[in-house]
Amino acid sequence: MAPVTALNETPAAAPAGRPGGLQVRRRRRLNLFRYVVFTLFGLFFVLPLLALGRFSLEGSKLGTWSLTAWRQIASYQGSGIPPLLSAIEITLELAVITCVVTMALLLPTMIWIRLRVRWLTRTMEILCLLPLTIPAIVLVVGLGPVYNRIQHYELSSLMLFWAYVILALPYAYRALAAGLNAVDVETISEAARSLGASWFTVIFRVIVPNMRQAILNALLLTWALVLGEFTIAYLLLYSNLQVELYSISRNTPNAGVLFSTSFAALLFAFILLLILSFVGRRRGRG
Repeated sequence: MAPVTALNETPAAAPAGRPGGLQVRRRRRLNLFRYVVFTLFGLFFVLPLLALGRFSLEGSKLGTWSLTAWRQIASYQGSGIPPLLSAIEITLELAVITCVVTMALLLPTMIWIRLRVRWLTRTMEILCLLPLTIPAIVLVVGLGPVYNRIQHYELSSLMLFWAYVILALPYAYRALAAGLNAVDVETISEAARSLGASWFTVIFRVIVPNMRQAILNALLLTWALVLGEFTIAYLLLYSNLQVELYSISRNTPNAGVLFSTSFAALLFAFILLLILSFVGRRRGRG
């Protein structure tokens, strides 16, 4: 019986060891592929930023370094160009207003449709994704007559938030839809309603806290869109940060201010992304 036992055990042990070795080799190849891809994409994004930062620190003489361009961000004003600082303030205000209006319109509507009128989900998705199929120049043609009738000159640039809300709808909708699909909305809403909660409490105190990461992602996408938007503001003859940077590039030979402001805007968006990611992780752990 001993030889038979040995013959039976040996074939069983040999195949068991081969798949493990194959899995280890596949995992190593996959990890190597990931490292190579992430390194290439990292260099693709980081190298232009480093070049932009280098040109923003370049002095008046070749080979020298200076912070003059960075100091001029708060005080720069060229001939026929409004102060750069005012354009930055307007853009930040537009970003805040656009984020608030987008969340106020989209978030309760999506939750209510999911809970009460789910048959409207496909229609809501089509309407929110429609701006992706419409070029910005076509939006300007349609919105131009509307904006020409706006007489609030003191808030003229801030009136751009209506157009920015339309542009931000597809990105905010997809981010919120992903968060909404990850939550068992029906179960928690029924549980809250059975305990006597109102619909306001169900939406804003039960469902919304479970969508915190999705809301942060939607806010980040909306904020980044407003910071980088140029076409609509330029064609509607309004002023924001990107329009002012374009005016500086055409009307002044001093490119240091252009480089420093562009680099500061990109750096600000990157820091904001890190803050939102950190807040989302801390909230998730809590």
